Amino acid sequence: MRFHLLAQLFVVLAVCSAPASPQSAPYPVKTVRIIVPFPPGGPTDTQARWVAQQLNAAFGQSVIAENRPGAGGMTGTELVAKSAPDGYTLLAGNPGPVTIAPIVRKKLAYDPQRDLAPIMLIARSASCLCAHPSLPVQGLKDFVALARTQPGSINFGTPGVGTVGHLAIELFASRAGVKLTHVPYKGAAQFVVDLLAGNIELAQIQFATSAGLVNTGKLRPVGVTSRERTPLMPQIRTLAEQGLQGFESYNWNGVLAPAGTPPAVISRIHDILAKALGTPEARKLFTGQGHEVGALGPAEYGAFLRAETEKWAKVAKNAGIPKQ
Repeated sequence: MRFHLLAQLFVVLAVCSAPASPQSAPYPVKTVRIIVPFPPGGPTDTQARWVAQQLNAAFGQSVIAENRPGAGGMTGTELVAKSAPDGYTLLAGNPGPVTIAPIVRKKLAYDPQRDLAPIMLIARSASCLCAHPSLPVQGLKDFVALARTQPGSINFGTPGVGTVGHLAIELFASRAGVKLTHVPYKGAAQFVVDLLAGNIELAQIQFATSAGLVNTGKLRPVGVTSRERTPLMPQIRTLAEQGLQGFESYNWNGVLAPAGTPPAVISRIHDILAKALGTPEARKLFTGQGHEVGALGPAEYGAFLRAETEKWAKVAKNAGIPKQ
């Protein structure tokens, strides 16, 4: 009898002294990093820092945004894709390295569909298709008529080959039945300067920048790429309103984790962000910056990413954009 009691006591002590499993341990117990695969200052960076603030307040634990730029966002994205799936390394997602890279890159060290787990789409950002004032156009109809009389003579600037800005204008040209000439730049700031100087004639510019330029007459709007008109330029019709039925083009930002991250961790992060995005303060903040609140959960965000990848893959193929 004494032997059995001692044996039972040993088992109880062993169980009580064993370390807690990762599943039973509270989350988080250490700093959470949100990897921003771009330099500081852009929309992906600023939204990642907003996310970090919301999580920090809810967790009572340090959450930091860490910039890891390089290779068009692929360096930081690869870091997250290959990190431990424990919820302590998250990704500030953006179309370039998540939905565009698989289309335009021959070799990619990660597979976004396989290696990343969507948590939440934070916001989408549409643009205004802007022309230099030297073009005698007032909207889509005038632009198409002019472009058809001068095939290939109108140059459009983008942040680079295979970017969302490039693919969006290729889709626009295809749907409008016009031929335009692509001029790639290293970033939006450069092509906006050249557009204002008249060195190129057309560019797609996000609302936060284009609103001031259009409202002051420095650029002429062809139309906005959003599904609905933007409060920043309510007088400018969407391209869909002007005849390109169903046309829309967005940049976007969201939060993802390494594939295999526990569902409970993903659900907790999602619930915190969904609550924060539902507040009037958040909606005012994002709308004022020209964004639309996304608020898509894991399943919906995953479906959105698959649809975006398929959409832009067709555009790249039809435009003959080679993989690099």
